Formats: sequence, structure tokens, C-alpha cells
Amino acid sequence: MHWEPIFDKKAMLNTDFLQFLYELSQNNNRDWFEKNKKRYESTVKLPFEKLVAEIIDRLKAFEPGFQIAPKDCIHRIYRDTRFSADKTPYKTHVSAVFTTQGRKTMEQPGYYLHLEFGNLMLGGGGYFLDKEPLTKVRTAIAQDPDSFRAIVFEPNFVEKFGEVKGEKNKVLPAEFKDAAKKEPLLANKQFYFMAELEPEICLQPDLAKFVVDYFKAGKALNDYLRNAIGR
Repeated sequence: MHWEPIFDKKAMLNTDFLQFLYELSQNNNRDWFEKNKKRYESTVKLPFEKLVAEIIDRLKAFEPGFQIAPKDCIHRIYRDTRFSADKTPYKTHVSAVFTTQGRKTMEQPGYYLHLEFGNLMLGGGGYFLDKEPLTKVRTAIAQDPDSFRAIVFEPNFVEKFGEVKGEKNKVLPAEFKDAAKKEPLLANKQFYFMAELEPEICLQPDLAKFVVDYFKAGKALNDYLRNAIGR
């Protein structure tokens, strides 16, 4: 697979960004990566850091607590293979998580950006909910399901993300069983939102604005989850 070169001076990312990620997916080994490391740094790592920096600046307009830097948000491209059957050394995507302390506080409801050769993913919400915060979220929904539904059925949220996603419990705690008959999302163990888009979108000059517009559509759910959890 090969993308025709596009070098828009106004765009932070260009087709070589996508091309590198595709080639890495086909050559996921240390020899190839070391031979192409300078290319990775100039066409993927640095442009992605600049993109994340602009996203953070735009996010601060409605998330003033996000006093973070790109290094706090961006995941390393090197895979931890110690406990994995898959021993390929590199991730074939770049990604960043946006919370008050970036990757250090991924248990907080926040936002997520993921780019690979075939997919652009934009989302957020509550993905890592332990027992106590999950119980608090379920309690808030059970006590006032209409407020929750007003957020998850808001037209802009539905247009961009479709629905709230997450793994579900097969058996709910007894105190939520009756309420779950009226609001099935109470069975969720996670409350996150995610849009999967064409990767070519990342070639547009206003990519940071595009990403933040999606994040803004999920802010109300993040605020709801934070209030329920107490963070």
C-alpha cells in the first residue's frame, strides 16, 4: 500500500506519516526500525508531538485543569512484550491520552487519540473504572436515569460517537437489577465513547480543531462521570 505524496505546508501530518506506519506494520522488527529511525523521528514522532501540543492548547479552553505537555500524553512506540505472546517490538500506531496528568491518570475520564495506517480513532470517557468508581457511576444513573440519557442521546454526541460503549457484567449487583431493566447501560463496566474514522482525515490542515471538536462533544459525559466519581 502506498499513499500519493501530499505535503500541505499548513498540515502537521502528511502522507509519509501514514506511509511509515503502514511500512512498520509490514516490517515490525528492530533491524528495519533502526534503519528507519531518523525517518520515524522526523515524519512521525515530531509532527505527532506538535499535533498533541496544539490539541492541548485547544482543550484548555474547556478543560482548564489539563496543564500537561505532549510528553505526559503520548504513549511510547515500543511495546512491552514481557507478558505477551506477541513479541513484535513496536506498536503500529501512535496514540495519546488527555487527562489532568495524561498517562499517569488514565483512570480519570478523559480523551483519547489513536492513529494507525488504516484508522483514526477519537474518543474518551471512563475506560478504567475500578469497583468503587463504577459503583458510584451506576448509583448516579440509577438515581436519575433521565439526566444520564439526556447526555448520551444528545444529537451531537450521537452523530459523532453513536452510543456509549463498554464491556458488560453478566450479573449485576442486586441493588441495580431493577434499575437496569429501565436503563440497560447500567450493566456496563465501562462508559466510553469512540469514533473510528478514515485515516486520511489526519492530512487536513485543521486536524487539531477537528479532533477537539470531537472531544468537546464528549465533554458532557466526562463531566457527568467525574461528578459521579468525585474527581
